[in-house]
Amino acid sequence: MTEREKMARGLLYDANNDQSLCHDRLVCKDLCFAYNQLTPSQTSKREELLRKIISKAGSNPWVEQPFWCDYGYNIEVGDNFYVNHNCVILDGAKVTFGDNVFIAPNCGFYTAGHPIDYEQRNQGLEYAYPITVGSNVWIGGNCVILPGVTIGDNCVIGAGSVVNRDIPSGSIAVGNPCRVLRKITEADRQKYRTSPMTDTERSN
Repeated sequence: MTEREKMARGLLYDANNDQSLCHDRLVCKDLCFAYNQLTPSQTSKREELLRKIISKAGSNPWVEQPFWCDYGYNIEVGDNFYVNHNCVILDGAKVTFGDNVFIAPNCGFYTAGHPIDYEQRNQGLEYAYPITVGSNVWIGGNCVILPGVTIGDNCVIGAGSVVNRDIPSGSIAVGNPCRVLRKITEADRQKYRTSPMTDTERSN
């Protein structure tokens, strides 16, 4: 079994000494570097290069620079995928995003982990567990999503959260470690107005 096959199966694998994986990461890092050097106004070139970095993207992907990932071929995104500045995706395992996902600045999605046992860790061994983010999800700034986590559809993850467990659909979740605060309700849908208040509404 190759190290890449071990990586895909969630087994301990050698990420540091396997020439094939080292080559794959260098190719991806070069593409990310090139992407990050494009001017913000080069929108068509940015999308073209982004589609070379990640394995699958729906319509209207938009990733602000800088952006970094390890392999790219383990990342899949749906339609209307938006990522703000300074996103890092360590995609030793699959990282899958649904449609209409909004990601604020300085977020990290880390499928990679290292053994607690130092002897294994010092050998350069690690593991990778997949991350799945559903559709219609908003992830606040400075969030960290850890290996093996699934975030369901229609969720909001509060800024600064460290998500180390699954978050069920339709939830607002915050904190370190991230916990469900409450379910999203009809009142949340009515919270923000699309038109100015009338004089009568202001007086009530």
